[in-house]
Amino acid sequence: MPNRRGIRRGGLWTTGAQREFPESTGTDNYCFPFKIPIVKNTLRRLGRRLVTGPLLRALDGQALARPPFWLMRQAGRYLPEYRALRARAADFLSFCYDPALAAEATLQPVRRFGMDGAIVFSDILVVPHALGMGVAFVDGEGPKLDALASPADLPRLRSGDPAPRLAPVYEALARVRAELPADTALIGFAGAPWTLAAYMIEGGGSRDFLRARRWIHGEPAAFSRLAEILEEAVTRHLVAQIRAGADVVQIFDSWAGVLPPDSFERWCVAPTARIAAAVRRECPGARIVGFPRGAGLALGGYAARAGVDAVSLDTSVSPALAAQAVGPGVALQGNLDPALLAVGGRAMTDAVAALRRDFAGRPWIFNLGHGVLPETPPEHVAALAAAVRGEARA
Repeated sequence: MPNRRGIRRGGLWTTGAQREFPESTGTDNYCFPFKIPIVKNTLRRLGRRLVTGPLLRALDGQALARPPFWLMRQAGRYLPEYRALRARAADFLSFCYDPALAAEATLQPVRRFGMDGAIVFSDILVVPHALGMGVAFVDGEGPKLDALASPADLPRLRSGDPAPRLAPVYEALARVRAELPADTALIGFAGAPWTLAAYMIEGGGSRDFLRARRWIHGEPAAFSRLAEILEEAVTRHLVAQIRAGADVVQIFDSWAGVLPPDSFERWCVAPTARIAAAVRRECPGARIVGFPRGAGLALGGYAARAGVDAVSLDTSVSPALAAQAVGPGVALQGNLDPALLAVGGRAMTDAVAALRRDFAGRPWIFNLGHGVLPETPPEHVAALAAAVRGEARA
């Protein structure tokens, strides 16, 4: 399979963490655009070092004896230090937009458990928020958005690049990169256009996102326009995160599984492929992970056509199916049941050992099939880390 990345990107890039973005320096083939004091100081201190740890080697196609690992939602309410930090912000979005707090939340689990990747503390819904939508996070209920009730609401969305409004996210990335060990990858992320559109039309979470699916079939021109807006916004957000220091970006298509095959191909696979190509035009060598949650039997087509370096597997995907469906040129990531992590003990460590056997001999990154559950005891995560590393059971 051809190398999608072109030139390998290495080093630490300056960030767009300011309100107005100056022009790219255009001095080389790297993604190296902005002039920000905090990052210039970081560059002086660390140089344009290569981050060549195990997670990036797996994404480059190496099958490693000890798999690299990180966990979706590895920063969060299961950690007492996170809860103390969260209490310092007025609300969840304020927390996400405070670079110091977001950077500290990102680093907390890495300090405790030694993950091979640190995913920036943020949320996929910062993109709709940057486009001008009202977004709030209600305890016990999840996200609430000022829904797009009809195509007539599309002009409510701001035009232009949303990245300047997301500058605090990029500053948090730069702060984290300055603190991480050289062999720990920094992960940025965004929601995929379909998943973001689903939230924006529905006004929050849903079992089946029927209103959004009705737009696809009943308002095709309007849905196409919304998808175009989101595709551009997600691309700009991912590029800005790479420029801020992210070594990897993950595209979360959390609700891909509610679409039938033709819609999945058009609204999940094709937009991800265009985003991946556009990101690599701006940042040659960018490493991209896709997470088409619920893709099931469509997983192989996604892996072949979405232009990603790795596919993250949800809990429902068997390793045998994944190995059969996804060619060796695309790494796999996943997919322990988060409930097993919450339960811990022998059931969890046996499942980790089984995954290690099942994915042996191919590029693989250990992760969960979804995020860490809030009720997970931290000592279970420590035992998981030991099991992934092949150390004695805790």
